[in-house]
Amino acid sequence: METKWLEDFVTLAQTGSFSRAAQLRHVTQPAFSRRIQALEAWAGVDLVDRSTYPTRLTEAGRTLHTQAQELLQQLHATRALLRLHAAAAGDTVEFAVPHTLAFTFFPAWLGRLRAHLGTVKTRLVALNVHDAVLRFTEGGCDLLLAYHHPSQPLGLDPERHEMLTLAREVVAPFCRPGPDGRPLMRLPGSAHAPVPYLAYAPGAYLARVVDWLLRQAPQPVHLERVYETDMAESLKAMAIEGHGVAFLPASAVRPALADGRLVAAGCAEEGWHVELDIRLYRRRGGRPKPAAQRLWDDVARLLAAEPP
Repeated sequence: METKWLEDFVTLAQTGSFSRAAQLRHVTQPAFSRRIQALEAWAGVDLVDRSTYPTRLTEAGRTLHTQAQELLQQLHATRALLRLHAAAAGDTVEFAVPHTLAFTFFPAWLGRLRAHLGTVKTRLVALNVHDAVLRFTEGGCDLLLAYHHPSQPLGLDPERHEMLTLAREVVAPFCRPGPDGRPLMRLPGSAHAPVPYLAYAPGAYLARVVDWLLRQAPQPVHLERVYETDMAESLKAMAIEGHGVAFLPASAVRPALADGRLVAAGCAEEGWHVELDIRLYRRRGGRPKPAAQRLWDDVARLLAAEPP
């Protein structure tokens, strides 16, 4: 049994809706439903009455709900106590960062910061977006670095969290060029010749953003999904090898564009791109780590002088 199943279950009990609970937990509804089913399999009894709406708990579910809340509170309190032993890391700022930003944006951004501020001690934990947000909201790090698009908000309460917009990122389609330097494949494709599509796995944050983009496309797009992963770096490698078209952050493909290993597979003027914010989040109130407070203040000052 995994603790995230209990967190899912508590969220479902609070919302009475599988779709809303899945959204708050930053997973797809099918994945969320499978996790609730896995918890029921572990318990050996139905926990949810699926014949009603809003969703209600069975008697066994109500019992588990009470116990789960107490257990999760105890676990969180215990973790907070254990972290007191990490006092030696008080001058290190801890980040939770989605994989793509950990590879592409963070190293260059930190380099620019150090040029202004000198040495900045950091610890980075690279996760998928859901787990990065969860680690942040549960106090497992000082700061969260994440993408933001209005169609896919992270659901962080602005009364409990504040944010800074560090930069903007364009996500667009890219593929390998042919001998003439032109793209081997190009959107939108056709019904008779669909474009081989290198896709983000369902549930990945960029998958939802790209799906939104394709729904807004000015003309029908014809894609044949031939590969999927939740790692942008893997999609880039597949695109470089000529396996298909991938929607990738511009920062991830800049070197490959410069040396000709990749080219654009659709013009921005034709609507084949989407712009996202890159945001830094921290919790409001409390007693932030002095090193994290200093870094936040310095970043805010630099942004005021040079907005993104």
